[in-house]
Amino acid sequence: MATQLGEAKSSTELVISWEALPADFHLEDEPVENTGQPLLAGALRESLEISGFIQPQMLIASNFGLCATINGQFVAKAPDWVYVRSVNQILAERKSYTPNLDGDIPAIVMEFLSDTEGGEYSFKRTYPPGKWFFYEQILQVPIYLIFDPNGGLLEFYQLENRRYELKQPDENGRHWIDSMGLFLGTWQGTKEARTGYWLRWWDEAGNLLLWAVEQIEQERQRAEQEHQQKERLIAYLQSQGIDPNNLL
Repeated sequence: MATQLGEAKSSTELVISWEALPADFHLEDEPVENTGQPLLAGALRESLEISGFIQPQMLIASNFGLCATINGQFVAKAPDWVYVRSVNQILAERKSYTPNLDGDIPAIVMEFLSDTEGGEYSFKRTYPPGKWFFYEQILQVPIYLIFDPNGGLLEFYQLENRRYELKQPDENGRHWIDSMGLFLGTWQGTKEARTGYWLRWWDEAGNLLLWAVEQIEQERQRAEQEHQQKERLIAYLQSQGIDPNNLL
């Protein structure tokens, strides 16, 4: 399956095909640039899973190879977080994902910036393509996010006329993602001994999708409130000369 990019979008004509990962192709195993990045990616998935959002046909992964063949050259880029709405085949383990061949084009890709970030995100048109150009022009991913965990800046780009356009958040500092039916925004706090900025999900009504530890704390507070209400009721009945143990 091949397609061509118009010359107006590229300095040279590109022929793109969607082929399976070659058996002898070695995916780069780049070291994690800081310990916070896996936590950020895991936290995004955790709240989706707890809320019941994730379905078997979806693909949500981090540091995972997205593949395409460009002018006969096989290219793979590994975003820090990727969401695919539907895959053709549900597999327990995947080594890589080739859009169109394996299922839908990814709906979202995210990159978490680090101190060592270089020019990978530029939209240069020379080979090999950087991540920006690969997501925008080759895969044409509808939403591309770049997040700075240190400063909390979230750049939200949406594909319009085959170009990424920077979008501003709403009055709550969040972005609506129609393909997920959820808002995405930044949140500051502590999880797993990491204190700083995080990416969080909110539902259409503005309710924060909770992490497991938050749900446990919420249930603990609810149980405590119910206990206190019961104690107040018992005290009131006793003040009225009524033995609560004799009530039906």
